[in-house]
Amino acid sequence: MADTADTAQVMIRPPLAWGLAVIAGFVLDGLVPLPILPADLPAGWLGAMVFVFALALFAWAIVTMTGAGSNVPTNLPTTTIVQSGPYRFTRNPIYLGMFLGLIGLAIAFDNLWLLLMLVPFALVIRYGVVAREEAYLERKFGDVYRGYRSRVRRWL
Repeated sequence: MADTADTAQVMIRPPLAWGLAVIAGFVLDGLVPLPILPADLPAGWLGAMVFVFALALFAWAIVTMTGAGSNVPTNLPTTTIVQSGPYRFTRNPIYLGMFLGLIGLAIAFDNLWLLLMLVPFALVIRYGVVAREEAYLERKFGDVYRGYRSRVRRWL
């Protein structure tokens, strides 16, 4: 990663990584179904509620970031450290929303594969995206980012 690049130079765009995890989970479930929940559990409703919560967190984070005048896509420069809205509680509410969305789908479709896809997805996000973003933000914003990082947890 070049120090002069004004982006985090992430390994993969997070929405693409999420989409690949979802596709892999459904393909694997089609090949070898692995249900995880009791048949009498209203999994569809429960999963839908988790997914809607995830979507709301995701949307809130995006609205907050764009409202602060910064860019959401990882291939564009970050213009400011956003510290309001969901960013008061977690430094990565968009990715947290993605994790919860995957969990919601796994519950709704009673699909263990989707749940298992959390592992590679989380590793890619943590080391291929978040680690690079954190290094970029520290390089670009210095003490402002270090102060924010010391006050707000990475996840929860």
